Amino acid sequence: MFGAEKGSADKLSGKKLVIGIVQARFNESVTNALADACLKELAALGVEAGNITHVRVPGALEVPVALQAMAESDKYDALVALGCIIRGETYHFELVANESGAAVTRLALDYQVPIANAILTTENLAQAEVRQTEKGRDAARVAVEMANLLDDLA
Repeated sequence: MFGAEKGSADKLSGKKLVIGIVQARFNESVTNALADACLKELAALGVEAGNITHVRVPGALEVPVALQAMAESDKYDALVALGCIIRGETYHFELVANESGAAVTRLALDYQVPIANAILTTENLAQAEVRQTEKGRDAARVAVEMANLLDDLA
């Protein structure tokens, strides 16, 4: 064993963390629910409201641009991407889902900042609504846990 692993409570302590959230407005009823759940979970994990920057952009393809600006500022311990892409009748769904997802991953690797990707990709609105609260909470927990992990590894 190389060292003692931090306890679960430490991994999910948001005290002292600074978090950036980028929320797409497209499918706003879902993305608002994602954001509400994420913000509530961040508060429950101890992240101070003053340490959260929450911005909104038009859609999922614009999320990475705002994330990049936040990552370049070097002010954030972790970032969260929130959006909702619902399949339509054209190939546009695949383009938006693939490009936004790849860009979010690339930014996390390029800037070495954790980005919790909660851009939902669903077949219909009902599937998105079923997932919106859980995925918003999950995104907050992933952001906090990964920020703490990267701090430990530094």
